[in-house]
Amino acid sequence: MNMPVLKVQKNNCMKQRTSSVVIKVNADDEIDELKMRLHEMGRHEELTVNELQSLKSELIDLLSKKAMLTGQLHAVNQKLSVEEKQRKTIENELVRLKMVVPENDHDFEDKKSYTNGSIGQESSTFGTRKDLQKSNPSRETILSQRATIAKICEEVGFQKILALLTSEDLDFQIHAVKVVANLAAEDINQEKIVEEGGLDALILLLRSSKNITILRVASGAIANLAMNELNQGLIISKGGGQLLANMASKTDDPQTLRMVAGAIANLCGNEKLHVMLKEEGGIKAILGMVRSGNSDVIAQVARGLANLAKCKSRGIIQGHRKGRSLLIEDGVLTWLISNCNTAASASTRRHIELALCHLAQNENNAWDFKSSGGVRELKRIATESTREDIRNLAKKTLKSTPFQSEIHAEI
Repeated sequence: MNMPVLKVQKNNCMKQRTSSVVIKVNADDEIDELKMRLHEMGRHEELTVNELQSLKSELIDLLSKKAMLTGQLHAVNQKLSVEEKQRKTIENELVRLKMVVPENDHDFEDKKSYTNGSIGQESSTFGTRKDLQKSNPSRETILSQRATIAKICEEVGFQKILALLTSEDLDFQIHAVKVVANLAAEDINQEKIVEEGGLDALILLLRSSKNITILRVASGAIANLAMNELNQGLIISKGGGQLLANMASKTDDPQTLRMVAGAIANLCGNEKLHVMLKEEGGIKAILGMVRSGNSDVIAQVARGLANLAKCKSRGIIQGHRKGRSLLIEDGVLTWLISNCNTAASASTRRHIELALCHLAQNENNAWDFKSSGGVRELKRIATESTREDIRNLAKKTLKSTPFQSEIHAEI
């Protein structure tokens, strides 16, 4: 009778064991899952820590760069502040210069012989003293102005004046180039101007400026510097000859042409530069400027032709030059002959007479002189020239020239 009760109890025990096994299995799974999550969290934490360290390093670098840039910015600001003060000082000094720099662009020209050792020391870079008096009635005033300018420049510093050549203010730029041109008119300043970079600055203006006043005055300043033989070579080597030639073809302003012609005429006085000057179009340019019809321009052209002829004849006499003169090859002889007795100014006639005399000393030009009437003109110069030294040169040429037989045949 008691057997059924035992069976029920046995069944209950089996159920309890099964339930505990299931609970144990579920607990193990949860532990494993928690371990995996914990491992994943640890991995993420490690990545986060590494990334945080990297960000900290980047932050340190950025802070370091910021400090460096801040220091550099401060230094730049200080430099700009100093430069701004300097600029204002220079501009204030330039205001003083404006009071003494003449507004007339003619007034900065210097007057010197057209070649060293030439016949007489009467002519100038831009004309005769008589011509000077026409355009500049008060030479003493100009000399006084130049002295004042030189004194102010000495106080301010030449580099500061040169800096104004690149000023964004066109008015300052114009007055600065006038100052440089005035200084270049005196021998004592020319070497310093070149040493301090003035020639480079002037050539840069010729290359980049569009202002006709700046181009005109810069050309005049270069013409003044070109009176120095050492400077002549530098002007050509820096491309100045080509720039002057280009300007001659691009402008019809008589005053600018006069400055350009004066500069090229000075360069024509250096025989060593003739080949380069011709290659860069300088000789062609000076010949082309006669078309302007302006008497002042033509006077400078005539001076340049006289320089070319003198150099060539000297080379022939010394035995290191041969062949017809460049001027003969370019057909200039006819122009010289036709204008020798009809030129508007005495300066032009004088330089044409000199050019003809020197050309006649080259025996390779004999046929050209004979066929064009040049011998008759030489004879006229020998008796009618207003200059005794030129009359004597023409007589000497007629007597001692290597092609004397051709001359006697025409006479």
